[in-house]
Amino acid sequence: MSKKALIIGAGLGGLCTALRLCQYGYDVEIVEKHHQAGGRLNQFKKDGFTFDVGPSFFSMSYEFKEFFETCGIPISKLPLTPLDPVYSVHFAKDSKRYDIHRDLDKLAAEFKAIEPEFLENVKKYLKNAGKIFHDTEHKIIKKNFPTLASYALSMATVPWHHAPLMFRSMWTELGKYFKSEDVKVIFSLVAFFLGSTPFNTPAVYSLLNYTELIHDGYWQVEGGMYKITELIVDELKKHGVKFTYNTEIIGFEAKGNNVKNFTSSDGKKWSADVMVCNADAASFRGMVMEKPKYNTQKLNKMKWTLAPFTIYLGVQGKIPQLNHHNYFLGDNFKDYASDIFTTSISPDKPYYYVNMPSKSDPTCALAGCENIFILCPVPDKRFKPDWSDSEQLSLNIINDLGQRIGIDLQANILTKTVWTPDEWEQKFNLYQGSGLGLAHGLDQIGALRPANKDEKYNNLYYVGASTTPGTGLPIVVISSNLVTQRIIKDNEAV
Repeated sequence: MSKKALIIGAGLGGLCTALRLCQYGYDVEIVEKHHQAGGRLNQFKKDGFTFDVGPSFFSMSYEFKEFFETCGIPISKLPLTPLDPVYSVHFAKDSKRYDIHRDLDKLAAEFKAIEPEFLENVKKYLKNAGKIFHDTEHKIIKKNFPTLASYALSMATVPWHHAPLMFRSMWTELGKYFKSEDVKVIFSLVAFFLGSTPFNTPAVYSLLNYTELIHDGYWQVEGGMYKITELIVDELKKHGVKFTYNTEIIGFEAKGNNVKNFTSSDGKKWSADVMVCNADAASFRGMVMEKPKYNTQKLNKMKWTLAPFTIYLGVQGKIPQLNHHNYFLGDNFKDYASDIFTTSISPDKPYYYVNMPSKSDPTCALAGCENIFILCPVPDKRFKPDWSDSEQLSLNIINDLGQRIGIDLQANILTKTVWTPDEWEQKFNLYQGSGLGLAHGLDQIGALRPANKDEKYNNLYYVGASTTPGTGLPIVVISSNLVTQRIIKDNEAV
């Protein structure tokens, strides 16, 4: 008789783990709070427009290819397109637009006026960043750590010359190679992908610049990012996996060192041989499992990633001034990044990211129109619990964008939806509205993150952004592989 696995949460981590377990003969069932699968990798349709709600591109595409190949899915079913330029950056102080190319000669030409020795220095910077990546990929990122001792032993095998990067900031590291403030700001934008700022992100994460420009680049999915979710769900249904939506897990019963069952808000009990939680690995331990180490007070003291404030616009007319991926920045980066994420006041001149998927996929918008997704990183609800000013913030952002590209966006809006940290928390159980789960400070990486196996219950596991190895789409795919390895190893002799 095959073993049964229950997956709590149909985010990317849960979906990938479910499909991996199917390969080992598990009978899988998935229960999800939202009305459809995907977690943050989700989608909604409104007034003739189709919006991806969260991620709009990803790196390390080979992790997806490896996952699909392992599960017997031709990668051709997920048509990928590399981004080039990977994104564009607009500063408020002038009309100059910097297009960030993977071709370093082209990139050097962009920065010629402000960083004359850019090409020589960026090659040095990326070479060192590449060494960090390759020296840690299999020793730290793609490895399970059953104990802190095993983590320490693995860390000891990483070349010691990387150690100083753990104790200085990414911003400081960039200053060793580049003089221009604008160049340092642009290269530090990857810190925001971790839901943090370059001033409190360890310099070791300069490896992200290597992944975006040298190692694999950034990729988008033809037809929208939700195609990833749809493809995996279709494959799971072929394996007979049952999905139950609009159902939230709120409690549990235990028998000895095993979880006997979970209870959903409608009173139903859910049981299986193996339980895998794709909800946040820290807050689930506190809110559902009632572990003292993860009570509200202690959760609030942890370092969480920035919260998303998102705007979804359907706009009449075409906008050639925008590329597919764009950043709009002010001229006070240090002050903004240092203060805005711990204040209760919405920014008057916010920094934000703009994605225009209709640039390459006209089917996501009405004919002759554009689909625009705007993301503004903001404080989570610990610092700003009141989002009653959301309409004013959205107007500030839309008006600022319109002025900077020379279009009256407000007058051409056909549909508009705004999600504050309140909506993100409510829809996807993101703790305090934090967009990407736990941050990646020195005390919250590797085995110092909440483990992917429960500390007490032998049949309970975790997958996703707040467990090992961390946040980001390809990293969550790796997370699903690590937890599957652990499940199979624990159960192979049972």
